[in-house]
Amino acid sequence: MDCIGPSEVINCYLLSLAVADLLCGILVVPLSVYPAIVRDWVYGDPICRVVGYLEVTLWAVTVYTFMWISVDRYLAVRKPLRYETLQTKTRCQCWMAFTWISAAMLCCPPLLGFNKPHFDEDAYVCMLDWGSMAAYSVTLSILILGPSLITIVYTYTYIFSMLRKLRSGVPFHDKEYATALSENLSNPSHIMSFTLVIAFWLSWTPYIGVKLYEYFTGVKFQIQFLHFGIVWLGFFKLILEINDTDHPKPPISSSSKDFLHDNLLQI
Repeated sequence: MDCIGPSEVINCYLLSLAVADLLCGILVVPLSVYPAIVRDWVYGDPICRVVGYLEVTLWAVTVYTFMWISVDRYLAVRKPLRYETLQTKTRCQCWMAFTWISAAMLCCPPLLGFNKPHFDEDAYVCMLDWGSMAAYSVTLSILILGPSLITIVYTYTYIFSMLRKLRSGVPFHDKEYATALSENLSNPSHIMSFTLVIAFWLSWTPYIGVKLYEYFTGVKFQIQFLHFGIVWLGFFKLILEINDTDHPKPPISSSSKDFLHDNLLQI
């Protein structure tokens, strides 16, 4: 997938998303399959530490990338006439480089030996022991989830509110702005990116919910294969996600643009 021109900068974000999931599929999942079968970690603590680090780092990259995708889609709707000026290929690449570097640095303390890795005997996956670094774990969660969730909720709320206004026939005084807005809102990438975001959070919400419940209540679920199922649900979502990001929807055709333009002129 190449980043071709300013109008296709979202492909750079989708490429970052696909690379993160691909690395997870190549480096994390294969090393977790055999231990899940034999129900024991057989590769030693150093590999367990690296696997745990890669899990959280690639997860953070994915969350941050979804945030930048939502910002990109927001700017396409909020400033449709200046979108190609604001969202250039170079700027997009810089944000992605910053995302990967910051995620790698934020998640590196456990890799340097500040806590011990452990094999989760319920999920059959090697993870870092975040409970031994509660303050760091809470800070990392806030730094990753805080800005990402707030940004995603705000941007997509605005996008769908503008889509509802456009469909309801609300008049716009600036016809050039209205035409550009309708063209951008008609781009399937809005729905595609929103679908990816929803699929990601639906796949990981059960795991996050169960872990939070067990941590705050001190009660551990004794349902067989529950933890295994919710962890691997998050891992297996990357199969569909990679397929979606490798097949981006085509941009709106010129005939569709003319149709939208003619309809707006009649408002």
